[in-house]
Amino acid sequence: MPLRIMRWTSAILALGLLVALAPAADAQQQRADEQGNVRRDLRNGNVRSLREIEARVLPMKRGMQYLGPEYDPTAMAYRLKFIQDGRVVFVDVDARTGQILGESR
Repeated sequence: MPLRIMRWTSAILALGLLVALAPAADAQQQRADEQGNVRRDLRNGNVRSLREIEARVLPMKRGMQYLGPEYDPTAMAYRLKFIQDGRVVFVDVDARTGQILGESR
């Protein structure tokens, strides 16, 4: 294979790799920002800890598999994600009070 074609092939493969990895890097940055926001709000005493929220909500969701949390700093709310019988269930919880705001399927 001529050197010129090899360089083009390498450049195209490198570009494809960058395009493929960009969403993963963006998601990782978003997760880091989310963690920073919740840590700041915890330090300032504005929200309850995730452990406290989970201790309150998880016992109410027996029979569901807990998939994990998300934090929305604007709404100051946790969104807990569950799955049951192949259906995803989101439980929104006020991070300040621990009260369940709603549930969506």
